[in-house]
Amino acid sequence: MLRAARGGPPDFYIEKPMKLPTTAEALFSLKTFAAAMLALYIALGMGLPRPFWAMMTAYIVSNPFSGAVRSKAAYRVGGTILGSVTAVLLVPSLANAPELLSLALALWVGACLYISLLDRTPRSYVFMLAGYTAALIGFPTVSEPAMIFDVALARVEEITLGITCATLVHSLVFPQGVGPVLLARMDASIHDVERWIQDALAGTDRAQTARDRRKLAGDITELRLMATHLPFDTSQLRWTSRSIHALQRKLAAMLPLLSSLEDRVRTLHALRGGVMPPGLLPLLDDIAAWSRASDGGRRGQEPVLLRRTAGIVPAIRDHADWEQLLLVNLSRHLLTLLETIQAYRKLRRGIGAGHGGADAEQDRMPSSPVLHLDHRLALMSGFAAAVAIAACCAFWIFSAWPVGAGAVMMASIFCCFFATQDDPVPAIKSFLIYSALSVPLSCAYVLGVLPSVHSFEMLLMASAPLFLAIGVYIHRPATSVRAFALLSGVVGMAALQDTGGADMTGIVNSSLAQLWGIGTAAVCTALFRSVSAEWTARRLLHAGWGELARLAVARMAPSAAAVSSRMLDRISLLTPRLALGGSQKHLAAIDALNDLRVGLGIIALLRLKDELPEGRLPLDTVLAAIAAHFQARHADRHGAPAPALLGLVDLALRDACVLADARRRLSAIAALVGIRRNLFPDAPPYEA
Repeated sequence: MLRAARGGPPDFYIEKPMKLPTTAEALFSLKTFAAAMLALYIALGMGLPRPFWAMMTAYIVSNPFSGAVRSKAAYRVGGTILGSVTAVLLVPSLANAPELLSLALALWVGACLYISLLDRTPRSYVFMLAGYTAALIGFPTVSEPAMIFDVALARVEEITLGITCATLVHSLVFPQGVGPVLLARMDASIHDVERWIQDALAGTDRAQTARDRRKLAGDITELRLMATHLPFDTSQLRWTSRSIHALQRKLAAMLPLLSSLEDRVRTLHALRGGVMPPGLLPLLDDIAAWSRASDGGRRGQEPVLLRRTAGIVPAIRDHADWEQLLLVNLSRHLLTLLETIQAYRKLRRGIGAGHGGADAEQDRMPSSPVLHLDHRLALMSGFAAAVAIAACCAFWIFSAWPVGAGAVMMASIFCCFFATQDDPVPAIKSFLIYSALSVPLSCAYVLGVLPSVHSFEMLLMASAPLFLAIGVYIHRPATSVRAFALLSGVVGMAALQDTGGADMTGIVNSSLAQLWGIGTAAVCTALFRSVSAEWTARRLLHAGWGELARLAVARMAPSAAAVSSRMLDRISLLTPRLALGGSQKHLAAIDALNDLRVGLGIIALLRLKDELPEGRLPLDTVLAAIAAHFQARHADRHGAPAPALLGLVDLALRDACVLADARRRLSAIAALVGIRRNLFPDAPPYEA
């Protein structure tokens, strides 16, 4: 409208050039169409009652990456079988009590959705499909429970056929491996890490540093999730999946390490009025040069740098000052940095050479990522799905609507499809709108095209223009939901109708049932499930604080890699929500990486507590005070730690300086200095 006010035409009158399909989009659309038509051809040849279910399934499971299709295929088949068995068990037993059957299937879908949301790997498809497959099979057969086994068997055959055809076509015809994309993103993350190494060792402060660090955490978590498809990939990189998981763990470990290094270098620089301690600046410059050198340029330098790094540690006495303690902590971090850089470079060379290079450390580490789980949000999603299904069932029972089963089926599907989003309602509404727009297209296809074709070849030619065009838009993230809504409207209608005897009344009635079900899913989701980005961001932060409180009072130290993986995952989930701006801008000031460093410091203290003789250090008191601080943050009582905690840390530092065992003395000092800097960055320097 602003253009019209200035004398130009309104925005909606300006013709925007149509974007031509790229090679990747055209190839994906062609392969998916081929898989769908192959599934339809075989289903027709087998005489399956609803052959278009096979075609629809081929479109649902298709993905640009062959590894993603293959990794999900087995889980989808398993979920379909589990849902079918559930329907076969429930429907005959409860067919005479429709209210009870509706409640049982609603609870089944809700429970399956809850379990699936607690697993963000391809395994989640087992339970998600088990949930709505039971609804797809169970509700249409309630009036004929004796047919449940035949219907369930047919649905399993049709869906398995679609999955198999999609997997074969995407695996054999110009397969697009996830491996090269994963490797390119991994190299980009390595580049970002190495740039951060230069910044940390130089003590520079680039603009938007906090956002860049959170984005890097998100990239590393995304790499973890992408790598779950790697064992099923068609590229040679599937043989290196162990090394790739190990490399991701090394990169993840660099984030808290580099943020700690950055803080210690700046603290030492400020402590001495802009002058670094003698010998430290040349060492930092040499480590920075070594880290960015090629493999040949670094050969033989690591032992020298390790000796020089160990040499900056001063002799610790009972009256050691803050600068000396900071040097102990910095030295430990630099030694870890040198070892980690060497380790991930070795792993990257092994991946490039095409071999796994698994070693003893990798074999001990689990390949599955340890991710953040939100039981409350998953429970809300399951509850919303159960309520939507129950509401549609109630309307169906009391109205005696002949096609009411279609509404219940759509409600169960759409409560599941978008459950991973903060607010699924906009996506469901978009699907509802474009499903409504697909009704004329469905009528034309089911009543005009299908009755006119007399051979599969004619069906193929008649379907190609529409489905090839829609396939291109499904490939594009910006239009995938709308395009899939159009496609599912057409193919779904063909799957639900007896195409030989379909009429306008039946199609319109079925369309109304589908739209009613989608609308009910949107309403129930808005009432019981939709949350804002700020709500999710706060919940992620509180989950981290709650974990730190529990960690500080743990009886034994957990795996640092598992804690780091889960907290980095929370940071990656926080990043896009904080980037939205709005009322949650104040949350961006909270440094989630600092919480991760505190967590690793707590683990170090727990390990020290197990090693030291009882009573040598007041670690129990320090850990209890840390737990109380994070319990208060978790309960929103206050944000800053109590000054008494600083006094306890300083007392522990004093006692650590006089420990007889040199190794334990330096370990205790390094851990306590890290805790002090992370919890009290603005506190005055420690004094003995």
